[in-house]
Parts: sequence; C-alpha cells; structure tokens
Amino acid sequence: MRGILPFPVSEFTERLNNTKRLMEEAGIEVLLVSDPANMNYLSGYDGWSFYVPQMLVVIADEEQPIWIGRKQDANGAKLTTWFHPDQIIPYPDEYVQSAGRHPMDFVSDILTQIGQSNRRIGVELDAYYFSARSYEQLKIKMPNTRFIDATLLVNRVRMVKSDQEIEFMRRAARIVEGAMREGIRSIGAGVRECDVAANISYAQVKGTPDYGGDYPSIVPLLPSGIKTCTPHLTWSDSRYRKGDAVILELAGCHKRYHSPMARTAVIGSASPKLKDLAEVVIEGLNVTLEAIRPGMTCEEVERAWRKVIERRGYFKDSRLGYSVGLNYPPDWGEHTASLRLGDQTVLQPNMTFHLIPGIWMDHYGVELSETFRVTETGCEVLANFPRELFEICEPPLAAISVEESGA
Repeated sequence: MRGILPFPVSEFTERLNNTKRLMEEAGIEVLLVSDPANMNYLSGYDGWSFYVPQMLVVIADEEQPIWIGRKQDANGAKLTTWFHPDQIIPYPDEYVQSAGRHPMDFVSDILTQIGQSNRRIGVELDAYYFSARSYEQLKIKMPNTRFIDATLLVNRVRMVKSDQEIEFMRRAARIVEGAMREGIRSIGAGVRECDVAANISYAQVKGTPDYGGDYPSIVPLLPSGIKTCTPHLTWSDSRYRKGDAVILELAGCHKRYHSPMARTAVIGSASPKLKDLAEVVIEGLNVTLEAIRPGMTCEEVERAWRKVIERRGYFKDSRLGYSVGLNYPPDWGEHTASLRLGDQTVLQPNMTFHLIPGIWMDHYGVELSETFRVTETGCEVLANFPRELFEICEPPLAAISVEESGA
C-alpha cells in the first residue's frame, strides 16, 4: 500500500541512526516524537492530522519506529511512510477530543504492553503539538517512567541537509520567485490587499510547469502603510493607496521544504527616509552574504551585518536569521541555530538559513531577505530575484523578468 517516498529508504534509516546516536548521548532509550516535521523527517509521514495527538515511538534497539495516530489517518501512514504495516498502530476515534479519555492513555498502554514503560523516555516538551495535557497523561499512566526533555533532538539532526533535501529547497526557491513576482505585479493603488494575497497563494500552490507547490507553513505576510513598522501582519480587504509601502514575506514550499524570501515595494515614489533605510538593509544583506564561510559561528555572521548598519546609525535588536527547511504550520524555521549574538553554532556545508535583515522603525520598515545554503567555500543564495526597493508605477508593474534583472 506504500506510496512513492520522497527519499530512498536508505536516507530515512541514516536519519534514524543519527537520531539514535543523539538519544544515546542524552541517555534516552525511547523517544516520543510529536513534532510533525520531525515525524516526517524520520518516517515520511505527511498529512494534515497534527491537530490531534500523534507520534512516532523511536526505540533505541528496534529497527523501525512505531507510528501511533488516529485510526482514520492510519492508511495515510501506510501510504507515506517506509514502515512495515505492523509498525502502524491506530487509536479509535473515541479518544479524539474526548472528556473521558485521551490519546496519550492509548500511547501509554501500547508502551506498557511492549515493555517500554519503565525505560528512560524522551519527550519533545516544547513542540507546538505536544500539549501540557499530553505530558500529564503520560506521567499519570506511566508513573515509573523517567521522562527526559528531548526538545530539538531531532531538529539538530535536520540542520545539515542531504543533496536531495537541498534540491527540494532549490525547487522551493523557483516557486517563491514566481510568487514574489506575482505579488509585486499585483500591487497598486486601489487594489485590495486580499486580492494580492490570493494571487500569491495561487502561485505558491501552482508552482512551476515542472513541479507543483505545497502549502507553506506561514501564510503571505503583507503589512502595508504604517503597518510596515512590524513584520508579522497578514492582509485585510482594505485597498492600497498611493504612497503605501508594502512588505512581502513569502516562501515557496516543495515536499514540505521551504525557501522564504522578503522584499519591500512602495506605490509611487519612495520617501527619502524609506530609500535610506532600504539602502542600508540592502548593503548589509550583500555584505553579510559575501562574508559567510563554513566554520564561522552564527554570532560572527550577525556581526558582519551589525557593522554595516551601525556605521549608518541604525540598530536591530532582533535576530538576523535562523535555520530553515522542512516544516509544518505554524513556522518554517527549524528552531535550532539563530544568527544573533551569543549563538556559537558553527556553520557547516549544507546547512540552510533564512537571512532576514529587516529593520522596523516606529512608523515604517523595510525587509529584504534571502535563503542560503552554506557551501564548502561560502554560500549559495537559493532564489534569484532583484535585490532592491521596488517603486510601483501606475498601473501595477508587469511581471518581473529575473533574467533581465541582473540579480
């Protein structure tokens, strides 16, 4: 019943072995994986079922993990994972959103039946979809278990990508190029914000003629006007006005792998202060990308950026970027390395980051960003898109040709 896996089984087993090595270092004998991205990474499982409890059970001395999830999702596990069907154990629907029982009761019963409940068990305490109730139920049902915080254990394994993962992210970059072109082309005075968002979303899912897009983990972020002073607003049904600045932060997504990118546009001519801020952001972005080398720390990457903006009299108190790749809503980041002061993570080839040197003032802001791969000698920027402040004429700009841009 197995469908087509996005990676060979040998790659999944290598990921599993790398995870088990970290488990051994942490003294973990059984790992309960509830983060849907980590579940996908180790198993291939891909379904919109993470709104109910589900998990992989990775046992240090067993060849394959166990998938435990809702019964109606079990066939999805059979279609998308590399596991033997016996490793897929569904719980009945009576456990779903029930006041009298909880899916972790079922998980605890399974672990007890197979003799794993008295071992050292790692749990992802800070994963979005592992609730406080889930943890409490596990502790109630398995009082003799020693629970260990295994948050980010699998995430750390995910940081260095395989060649196939990099290829998926390059495809995602082709998708985000098209979505960004469509977004900027659609913006104009009198145009509704929601119509621009719809055009972007269409381009994200449609993908390219050679491969389709997936739903990204974050919807298009489209603050405009005074709302550009903050990065994480979406859209409304208001109409753009002449003089509005618009920030577009988007991602292409392919096989759950993301390539984010941000750009800033203005309807009409940009004000001197907006132009000055954009010049600083673009200069800092270019200088930082040129500086990146394997062996640098994340802190050193941030320092290259900070030198540029401080010389121009600007300050940014938020991180400069973060590790990115495979994920599910609500975030495309990997939650491991951050490009900021104090982060001593060493850059290695095939690590991938979203470098986002946005600066947000009290009443306006500018964002431009790139997703890059660390190479053996520097970095590869995955998308190919003009790095500029777009001044949108009336009527809205025609589609942007990357080939003619010289980016």
